[in-house]
Amino acid sequence: MSQKNKHTHVAPATEPAKPGESEAPAEPQPVTEIDRLKAEAAENWDKFLRATAELENYRKRVAREKEELARYTSERVVAALLPILDNFERALSAAEQHTVDSTALLDGLKQIQTQFRRTLEEFGLKEVVAHEGRPFDPNVHEAVSHVESAEHPEGHVIEQLQRGYKLADRLLRPARVVVSKGAPAEPESEIPE
Repeated sequence: MSQKNKHTHVAPATEPAKPGESEAPAEPQPVTEIDRLKAEAAENWDKFLRATAELENYRKRVAREKEELARYTSERVVAALLPILDNFERALSAAEQHTVDSTALLDGLKQIQTQFRRTLEEFGLKEVVAHEGRPFDPNVHEAVSHVESAEHPEGHVIEQLQRGYKLADRLLRPARVVVSKGAPAEPESEIPE
């Protein structure tokens, strides 16, 4: 054997790696807890942004619907009151021309008042009645004054000065009333000694 062959070790022939090919298949990197939490945080942030946008759109839609409802309601009320306004104008015109007598004008005005009340009642208006002699109710009455009265017990209505009104169950204006303080105090008689 020659010395040359003894020490020479020939490595197995390998072909050089071609561009685009990796020398060995890469092993998948294990997903760490941090990576998983980052992905979850990104997903939650996306959900939050979507929910915020949906809430804002909902708020805008509700505000628009509320505005449309108010406008529709106002239109209905005004349209219902227009015939009453027409009747008032006719009555005033007749009064200015002196073509009607006072009793006919008074009857016409009473009819307009009745028409007006009926129209308001159709929209839920109710009168708050403060009957004379009934107990004062601070929930629906406003005491304008307190007066001594022998005919009415203390805390009872003597007189209604202005009507009150409710719309549905909500008080718009209390009835303004005069309330009894009770019978006047009798003067003490002096007893001679």
